[in-house]
Order: sequence, then C-alpha cells, then structure tokens
Amino acid sequence: MLDFPEYIRLLYLVNENIGGLLPEVDVNSASLAESMRYSLNAGGKRVRPVLLLAACELAGGDTMEAIPYACAVEYIHTYSLIHDDLPAMDDDDMRRGMPTNHKVYGEAAAILAGDGLLSSAFEVMYTDMLMYFDRPAMLKRRARAAYEICKASGPRGMIAGQVADIEAENKGVSPELLEYIQVNKTAALIRASVLAGGYIGGADAELIDSLSVYGENLGLAFQIADDILDVTGDEYELGKAIGGDERQRKATYPSIHGMEESRAKLSALTRKAIEGISSYDRNSDFFTEIARGLAGRTS
Repeated sequence: MLDFPEYIRLLYLVNENIGGLLPEVDVNSASLAESMRYSLNAGGKRVRPVLLLAACELAGGDTMEAIPYACAVEYIHTYSLIHDDLPAMDDDDMRRGMPTNHKVYGEAAAILAGDGLLSSAFEVMYTDMLMYFDRPAMLKRRARAAYEICKASGPRGMIAGQVADIEAENKGVSPELLEYIQVNKTAALIRASVLAGGYIGGADAELIDSLSVYGENLGLAFQIADDILDVTGDEYELGKAIGGDERQRKATYPSIHGMEESRAKLSALTRKAIEGISSYDRNSDFFTEIARGLAGRTS
C-alpha cells in the first residue's frame, strides 16, 4: 500500500501547499470557494502530484519548484471527479467517504466548482512561469511540463476518454476501443504527471522516455485495478459505492476479458512499469513501491 515513508513525505508536501496555492475567490462568490475546497480537501491518495514531485527528484531537480504543477494536476483530477459524479455522468452519491459535491451544493454549483478548479490549475502554472521570463531554460522546462498536463487533461486525453467511455455504455466494445478509453481516461494524466516532473527537474531524453513508459503502463494498471475493485472492493475502504460499472454497463477490463485475465493484465502492466524505470537503480525504488502498492489494492 501507499504508506511508506517517502510517499508520506511527498504527500505531506502536496497537502501542505494545495490550499494555499488555490487562487483567492472574491467574497461575493464565497460559495464557489467553499464548494471547490470541499472536494479538494476530501483527501485521497494524491497519486498524480506525488508522482510529479518524485519524478522531479529523480531528475535531480528541486521538489519545491515543482509544487505549483503538482497542485495543478490535483486541481484537474479533483475537477474531473466532481464532474464524473454528476447525475449526467456516473451519478454517484459518495466520493472519498463523503457526499459528492452536487449532493452538498447542488448540480449547478458542482459544475462551476469543477470549472473553477480546472481554471485554477492553469492560473497556478502560469503564475509560476511568469517568474522565469529572464531565465529561458527554466521557463522552457515549465512550459513543457504545462503542455503535457494541458494535453493530457483535454480533448486529446482525459476528456476524449470520458466521451468514449460514455458512448460505450450498453454496447459491445472491442479490446482496442477499451484500451483507447483507458489510455485516455486515466493513463494520460498519470503519464503527464511523471513527464511534467521530469521536465521541471531537467531530465534528459533517456529519462523522459523511461518516465513515459512507466507512466503509461502504471496508468493502465491503475485503471484496471479500479475496475477490479468496483467488483470486489469494500465500499468502506474505497469511500464510494461499488458495482457502478455493472449498473451502467460500462466497458471495463473485467466485463470484456473476465476477472482472471484482468488480474493477469494488471500484473503484466505493473511489471512493465517497473522495468521501464528500473535502469535507474536505487533511485527507482520509490516508483517500484508505488506500482506494487497500487496493484496490491486488489489483493
């Protein structure tokens, strides 16, 4: 599981900064700030921002310089969860052990809270970049990081996957389409997180390639683990209802390939992720622990 000391250290850094970097909202829109912070402060594993910080360290960079981008990734992830939970999407009542945003603040406010978090992600990244106009090399690193995050969260990444996921409900889905959904819906932002951290830390081309392999395989493994847990997991431990995929007849790895093959695929992807980063010797131990910990949730 994700309770080893190095993970806890980086998780603390994220939690310590995530609220303070959120742009201030005018008092006349106080309800917007409240609903945004409600979901942002609901907890969670913070896997994406932690991976971003760890990749920055692996590249030899200063973790604190990557904090704005780590927080931005979590703002984007949280926005996507708020919108996923809406009645028009997955229609969930619980998230991270708490009532979903629209159950507390209403659908309109939840939509706007998600929009606010998404916009805040870009504001936080560009606010940081404005500080490096007189240092072109450092600015270029940040621009590359922001580009990866923007691309992965938009219509060539997460949103594309979500649309395909919705359109695949109640339909027969090919293995190729299922992989397209999962690569974009989940793996894209995880891959972007490790790449962004690598860029900020000054990674060379070889390390960027390794981080890309690691991120994509880990992202796919993460989604398959979630699919398995929606069938076999414990609602109390997950903090949300299980069985939603089956009720909505979603295309998932277990529904297309069965549980045995799903577990085998999860193991294979976890191995590929670890092999992709293993050439960095002891410095890659952290990434190995995360991959095994995420896969171990299904045990």
